[in-house]
Amino acid sequence: MAFEPVSLVSIASLSALGLGPEEVWAGYSRAASHALSTMNDGAGGLAYGGRIPETTRTRVREIRESYSAYAHLDPTVIYAIATSRMAVKQAGWDRASRFGVNLGSSRGATEIFERYHGEFLETGKVGSHASPSTTLGNIASWVAQDLGARGPEISHSITCSTALHAVLNGVAWIRAGLEDRFLVGGSEAPLTPFTLAQMRALKIYSRETGDYPSRALDLDKTNNSMVLGEGSGAACLENGLKPGALALISGLGYATEDLTSAVSLSREASCLQRAMNMALAGCDPGQVDAVVMHAPGTLRGDRAEYRALQRVFGQQLPALTTNKWKLGHTLGASGLLSLELAVQMLQHQSFVAVPFVQGIRPPGRLRKILVNAVGFGGNAVSLLVERPPGAEGEPFP
Repeated sequence: MAFEPVSLVSIASLSALGLGPEEVWAGYSRAASHALSTMNDGAGGLAYGGRIPETTRTRVREIRESYSAYAHLDPTVIYAIATSRMAVKQAGWDRASRFGVNLGSSRGATEIFERYHGEFLETGKVGSHASPSTTLGNIASWVAQDLGARGPEISHSITCSTALHAVLNGVAWIRAGLEDRFLVGGSEAPLTPFTLAQMRALKIYSRETGDYPSRALDLDKTNNSMVLGEGSGAACLENGLKPGALALISGLGYATEDLTSAVSLSREASCLQRAMNMALAGCDPGQVDAVVMHAPGTLRGDRAEYRALQRVFGQQLPALTTNKWKLGHTLGASGLLSLELAVQMLQHQSFVAVPFVQGIRPPGRLRKILVNAVGFGGNAVSLLVERPPGAEGEPFP
């Protein structure tokens, strides 16, 4: 199926690496170090997590304090406002101009939901803001209000592939001619006692004590090593090839596995195979220079995705990487943060490797990068992004 490219004109994120492209790339440039730290798990113990830095937390606090209504919002919404403001400013979109907004989350308003539920258990009552501030839809609607957007407002949850599904939605609206511009992304603030307890109940949370708490993409590990992280990401999409575009989305794919378990991911991740093949339609797999894997740090997830890659690419695999060892798994936001890593590698022409994974040769030049995301329920998305024509000598077609 022929696919007309869509321009990615800006992208911004908030995570344990900081806020904005400069801070984030500086974090990736610290090649051997991660941004994970220990914290109280709410049950009398300690756990690793990808917490946003205090400087970033201060800037987020300023947004919350700038408008009285923001005091009642969950961090997922405030994080989304912070990254969306930055992305729209980078794109040069005017306030109150027409563009769509699609921002999602896997867990939604986790922090304040737990707080309101605790109050209910203690007193039998909740405050008047409990219902409106814990609905998933308030992420996109508050961002649209903050930016004065005049297009459609969509919030959704498709587990850990939420943010890349937002990209799919934005591209679909654009290609259908319904909108020329779309703000897309995801936001997550999962470092709460109940969320950590859920991950530990699944026996997938890291108990590593070495230099790297998350061993994402380490296929030789013997224990699950997923670590959660706070994060939000937003990107601005425009129809066609735009001057100054950071990257082009030149292929996309999606698929869902048959439900066979709580996580629903087969041994060879058939959903990812189908999503990658769909994204690569019309492209020689040998032209793909790198893959930013979902690689959550679990035994089953990492190995299944690797087997899927072998099925799609054969023995000549592209250079493989992931960012979850460095900033944690940000659940519904993770796909957008992976997309940002791909875009920044294209911009800087520098491959960000996983320091404890051996045998991966960095490509000499980065032109096309595949980005994967998959979540509970076997919902997979793959995006193919490439350097736009004219970028530092890249030839026009």
